[in-house]
Amino acid sequence: MVNEEKGSILIVDDQPANIHALANLLNGDYRILTATTAARALTLAGRDGGPDLILLDILMPDMDGYELCYRLKEDERTRHIPVIFVTALDHDAHEEKGFDLGAADYISKPFNPAIVRARVRNQVNLKRKTDLLERIALRDGLTEIPNRRQFDARLAEEWARLSRRPGSSPLSLLMIDVDHFKAYNDHYGHGAGDTALRRVAQALEGSLSRPADLVARYGGEEFVALLPETDLVGARHVGATMLAAVARLRIPHGHSTASPCLSISIGVATHDGESPQPSVEALKQAADQALYRAKIQGRNRVVD
Repeated sequence: MVNEEKGSILIVDDQPANIHALANLLNGDYRILTATTAARALTLAGRDGGPDLILLDILMPDMDGYELCYRLKEDERTRHIPVIFVTALDHDAHEEKGFDLGAADYISKPFNPAIVRARVRNQVNLKRKTDLLERIALRDGLTEIPNRRQFDARLAEEWARLSRRPGSSPLSLLMIDVDHFKAYNDHYGHGAGDTALRRVAQALEGSLSRPADLVARYGGEEFVALLPETDLVGARHVGATMLAAVARLRIPHGHSTASPCLSISIGVATHDGESPQPSVEALKQAADQALYRAKIQGRNRVVD
């Protein structure tokens, strides 16, 4: 069985003997991926759950290591993967060029096994720490679901996808507000309010069934859900599922006019992917206006 705790390393070299030597040196501590062409390397590096580190030869026939490194650093999916050049070229100018392109380190051939292990270990450990800090930066500290920063980044990605592919699939946005939450905090205390927000956040996140869907804390008692490839009918269904999930928590709220238990209001907006594309701000404003109508109509409901 594969040890998922191991880091993964992609070795890129057009000479199988060189790949074999490095793989034998490292495969006890890492999961090893290999590529003998730049095209194969780009495919492997760009996959979800790509490598933690790339060991890259410079002299390759189809595309040299410099060009491959440049392409890796230009791609949003792969720019975060550290690259170590492993090459027989030992001139200072070659090393400088590699660092200018974004390489993390440089190992000369013939290599010293102990040095290779140490440099690989340092880069993998640094990558893991960086990834952990990034994950922390994208999570809300109270509710432990994605925060507004992560939502904004994902929304920008999805909007860019729509811009590149006019007439593509729809995109839906849900703005969600906990009803009369100030009154809840005032009467039950902020500690109880924090606990309630955590429970609501988990109920909202548990209502999503697809990996591409995202729910995030937007601020205070506000949440937002991003639903790629979801039309208005589907978005309404997700909203109704969220409404029911929060109701099932049965958190008493004796100071709400919307429900005897803590409830939420949801505004839904959808871009169909076909009509002339508005701005992303227009989509957010449409969802916010729908949320306002939900509140005007008595709260504890989904409105589009």
